[in-house]
Amino acid sequence: MGLDRLAEQVEKERRDLQILEAVIEHGPIGIARLAEEAEIPEHKVRYSLRMLENDELVQPTPEGAIPADDIEARIAAMNQGIERLRDRTETLKTIFDAE
Repeated sequence: MGLDRLAEQVEKERRDLQILEAVIEHGPIGIARLAEEAEIPEHKVRYSLRMLENDELVQPTPEGAIPADDIEARIAAMNQGIERLRDRTETLKTIFDAE
C-alpha cells in the first residue's frame, strides 16, 4: 500500500471515528444533523454510517443512528488494536532509522 493510499485510509478512519463520537454523544441522530455536527458532507456521513453499521458499532433506527448496545466493549477492543498497531509502527520506525 502506497503512502497516499494509507493517508486516504487514515482520513476515512478519522472521519468514521468523528461520526461515531457524534452518534454516541447525540444519538439517535439523523444524517443531516450528523453532517452539521461533524461538518462533513452528507454523502460522506452516509458512507461512514454504512461502515460503522457493518462493523456493528452503530445501529439504524427510525429516529436516527444510535450506538451499539455494547459500544464500550467494542471501543476498548479497538483501543487495544490501536495500541498493537502503534507498537508495530514504532518497531518499523526503529528498523528503518537503524538503516
